[in-house]
Amino acid sequence: MGRWLIVAGCVLIVVGLALNYAPWLVNWFGRLPGDIRIETERSRVYFPIVSMIIVSVVLSLILSWFRR
Repeated sequence: MGRWLIVAGCVLIVVGLALNYAPWLVNWFGRLPGDIRIETERSRVYFPIVSMIIVSVVLSLILSWFRR
């Protein structure tokens, strides 16, 4: 359990640094075809369906790689 917490912490640090110092690396997130964005005068509704599918597939591949 301790090893997983250390790995998760390192991943969060890397993602935080990427978001802070290199935002163009994640500029694609939320702008893929299939992400639903509804904007009206009063509200905005956003469903990043395709982006979340890609994140899920990548996380599944990484976790299956760590399990082996």
